[in-house]
Amino acid sequence: MTPVARRLKEKEQRRKAILKASQRLFSRKGYQSVSVEDIARKARISKGTIYLYFRSKEEIYARILMNDIEVFHEKLFDIIDESGTAADMLLQFSDFYVDFFLNDRELFRILMTFMLRADDLNFSEEMNKHLIRAANKSVEIVDRILEHGFKTGEFCNKKGLMKGRNVVWGLLNGIISLHLFAGKESTREKRIRSNVREGLEVFIKGLKTPVSSPGDTGK
Repeated sequence: MTPVARRLKEKEQRRKAILKASQRLFSRKGYQSVSVEDIARKARISKGTIYLYFRSKEEIYARILMNDIEVFHEKLFDIIDESGTAADMLLQFSDFYVDFFLNDRELFRILMTFMLRADDLNFSEEMNKHLIRAANKSVEIVDRILEHGFKTGEFCNKKGLMKGRNVVWGLLNGIISLHLFAGKESTREKRIRSNVREGLEVFIKGLKTPVSSPGDTGK
């Protein structure tokens, strides 16, 4: 390996070490309670070294989110089978979503902080917009699945698209949040998977039920 290649490799390793240390600290202490000094101590480097790679704590936080959201979407597009039914695609999406965050619980905690308390993070308007656009890709995937169901006649109430999208996200994030950091570790994964699956099956059944028109007596 040439000296230049070695330096580039070492630089990338330090950058990854900073992000890894930051992610753990943000997850355990919360964004506001973590300082650049804390990150430097955790990563075992100097505070000045961090500023060679990132301009601020905000940029570190945003980079963590962007990296993992990008990985999530790359993998997600590979597993969604658009030749199947919309119901199957929703279940595939939910299985992947649960798998992804069961394998990266710290990221889920950080992502929920951004989604629920973005105004407290002191991000620039440009950074907020960039992160929101990235996160919205997941919303667009759910919309596309629901639209597929309405278009093929598998689902009945197209007027409920936005409500349907909100139900999916509320169900997934609510159940994961409820169980991911509480209860017995030995049964946690099973509880999350079974509750998500059962909730989605009820939701899908509702989407397939024809909506009665005004004045319809059911006769």
